[in-house]
Amino acid sequence: MDEEYYSGAGDWEGGKGNDDDYIEGENDGKTQEDCLQKFSSRDYIMEPAIFNTLKTYFQAGGSPEHVIQLLSENYSAVAQTVNLLAEWLIQMGVEPAQVQERVENHLKSLLIKHFDPQKADSIFTVEGETPAWLEQMIAHTTWRDLFYKLAEAHPDCLMLNFTVKLISDAGYQGEITSVSTACQQLEVFSRVLRTSLATLLDGGEENLEKNLPEFAKMVCHGEHTYLFAQAMMSILAQEEQGGSAMRRIGQEVQKSAHERGHDASQITLALGTAAAYPRACQALGAMLSKGALNPADITVLFKMFSSMDPPPVELIRVPAFLDLFMQSLFKPGSKINQDHKHKYIHILAYAASVVETWRKVQTVLMNLIYVSLLTDPSDLIFVFRFPVVAMGVLKWVDWTVSEPRYFQLQTDHTPVHLALLDEICTCHQLLHPQVLQLLIKLFETEHSQLDVMEQMELKKTLLDRMVHLLSRGYVLPVVGYIRKCLEKLNTDISLIRYFVTEVLDVIAPPYTSDFVQLFLPILENDSIAGTIRTEGEHDPVAEFIAHCKSNFIMIN
Repeated sequence: MDEEYYSGAGDWEGGKGNDDDYIEGENDGKTQEDCLQKFSSRDYIMEPAIFNTLKTYFQAGGSPEHVIQLLSENYSAVAQTVNLLAEWLIQMGVEPAQVQERVENHLKSLLIKHFDPQKADSIFTVEGETPAWLEQMIAHTTWRDLFYKLAEAHPDCLMLNFTVKLISDAGYQGEITSVSTACQQLEVFSRVLRTSLATLLDGGEENLEKNLPEFAKMVCHGEHTYLFAQAMMSILAQEEQGGSAMRRIGQEVQKSAHERGHDASQITLALGTAAAYPRACQALGAMLSKGALNPADITVLFKMFSSMDPPPVELIRVPAFLDLFMQSLFKPGSKINQDHKHKYIHILAYAASVVETWRKVQTVLMNLIYVSLLTDPSDLIFVFRFPVVAMGVLKWVDWTVSEPRYFQLQTDHTPVHLALLDEICTCHQLLHPQVLQLLIKLFETEHSQLDVMEQMELKKTLLDRMVHLLSRGYVLPVVGYIRKCLEKLNTDISLIRYFVTEVLDVIAPPYTSDFVQLFLPILENDSIAGTIRTEGEHDPVAEFIAHCKSNFIMIN
């Protein structure tokens, strides 16, 4: 009986061991099946995970012969075929760099088309660490650009968010300004913001115009990015060195936010001194939010800023607020209650000149009132020396000459409103960009109400204004615009010749290299060279070209 008992116990233990072997064998079989499915996929031998899969398969008891057969049968050699085609193209005379660019661009388009965020996120789950190939990819501009595009298309992909952070950590944050994903990570955003601000500050006005739209788009991505960036710029604007430039950038971003339909007025006021003056803050906030001035809120501000203890002037030095004054005081057709008009003028004059003596404030005030009472535009020349007056007149000229029938009703060769632009250019260098912008707008406008000859004469008059602007020191932007007109072939060539002739009459050596690089190709153009007639032996075109050839090296 004892023997039977022990015998039964032995049988029981043996049965348990067989079950474990069965379960283990079943797991090995499933592992082999999973591995074989991978081996059956196209070109799996080229996958980075091939060695790990082989190791798993052999540990599960898999057959080497079966693996070799599957990998061989499913080997299509796509990558090798591409390399072979690339070699053929190079042997046929195509530049290697061009071949590489073509292959990379095609691969980028395929990756963008077939990218799967879920599979990308699983990379980190499988490998448990940053793949080595990912770190290699971000070292190349082409693949960083690919990640930026993918991150824009798939903002919720964890793998792409992590890659953007890796790119920032590697020192390429200057490239990430257009990636909205970067705006979700404070560490990355702060780096990008710092790099972008340094670029804007160091590059001058031209660089600001080029990079500001992308920077403003990044900052205006959301309320959190806007508040963070404006708070930082507000603090930096208080520094003596570069503070005014930083304030300008912050104001440009405010303007961009307004153009995008965002009401950031409360943030603007909160970051200033408005919190200490709740009544003024309420009045300003109401007008900025509505985008219009009203007598009630203007009266509140007028009483505060005409008192013996007025608030800080920075409170009303908000560009959007000052633009509302320009529209109310200078735009033709705008109506202001005459009983309150002096209040509007007082606040604008105060904002424009309070840093100087009170006598200067009163002088600006009197000139603004004088401007509002004028009926003859030629009388405005006497008050142009004050920037706020000149800015208001520039806005008024813009609105006036933009009327569709304005030039149709003019009889003078140079309408007085355009002549006023010359005086503005003479007195105020900081208004040169706005004047050129207005002249370009008028030059490119189709004045269909005028006949062909009248349109040509008008354009020559506008070119005269541009030449005057050039003579006042705004050289490169003016010449650069005419150069673009010549390259785009959208301007009558006779007008280009006219401009060249007028410029040659007002310039003389020495010339800067930048000017020569822009202006000389215009003269050497086949449509210009040899077609400008001159009287007598004096040939300014030939003389200018000869001078440049002997003193400058042209850069193509």
